[in-house]
Amino acid sequence: MSAAIIDGKKLAAAVKAEAAAEVQQLKEQGVVPCLAVLLVGEDPASQVYVRGKANDCAECGIESRVIRLDAATTQEELLARIDALAADDAVHGILVQLPLPAHIDESAVIAAIPPEKDVDGFTPVNAGRLLTGEPCFAPCTPAGCLRMIQSTGIDIAGKRAVVVGRSNIVGKPAALLLLAANATVTICHSRTRNLADICREADILVAAVGRQGFITGDMVKPGAVVIDVGINRGADGKLHGDVDFAAASEKAAFITPVPGGVGLMTRAMLMKNTVAAARAALERQQ
Repeated sequence: MSAAIIDGKKLAAAVKAEAAAEVQQLKEQGVVPCLAVLLVGEDPASQVYVRGKANDCAECGIESRVIRLDAATTQEELLARIDALAADDAVHGILVQLPLPAHIDESAVIAAIPPEKDVDGFTPVNAGRLLTGEPCFAPCTPAGCLRMIQSTGIDIAGKRAVVVGRSNIVGKPAALLLLAANATVTICHSRTRNLADICREADILVAAVGRQGFITGDMVKPGAVVIDVGINRGADGKLHGDVDFAAASEKAAFITPVPGGVGLMTRAMLMKNTVAAARAALERQQ
């Protein structure tokens, strides 16, 4: 048995095409969706991510504003920038690229973003809405994971889903999205006992622990859907996932590659969230 590859590049292109079509509809109504990205400092990885987001915006017809700030920018200065963007009706999404310099409180900065412009889905308000099942912006990575699972054609309802990782950005919201899709969900982490046994029960296995090859082939149930969120730079200089891809592919029915998987979907879902924010803003004005 060899798993079918869930092609992140192909799926992300389809999602961005959906976003582009919605952008065109909004432009016909006089609205140009706009995403503002705040980048503090010169972190090389962040520079790459921000450049990728700007390219995605251009591809979808979304206006992109990249605001580059010096690493010495104070928290007060950053919060003032966010307040200005919050008050700007032409800006529909606000994203602060993480990580921030050590002297800035990330939690305070994220909380300052208005929920209706929080296209990353990181604010406490959107997190709470996701928990209670209210309309919200879900974080882009877990939203992308769900879309990838759905692309396989399996019925998520009633399936046993295991999420390995409990971060606020991926693990917890992924579990909530799967729960909302009527899966039976278990969250595992570094303190979980009998982790391998639990993983082997999973019809859907989401790995988000940030450790290369942490999920081995013998932890995968035959016929499972395996979603690998991990992006780890290996000793060989290449990117590797949290899953031992070769071994897991022999057991799983569907699996995501690294690279070429979840990362591309994360960026595509950001475009969808930005368009949704613009549409919601138009509806509030009507």
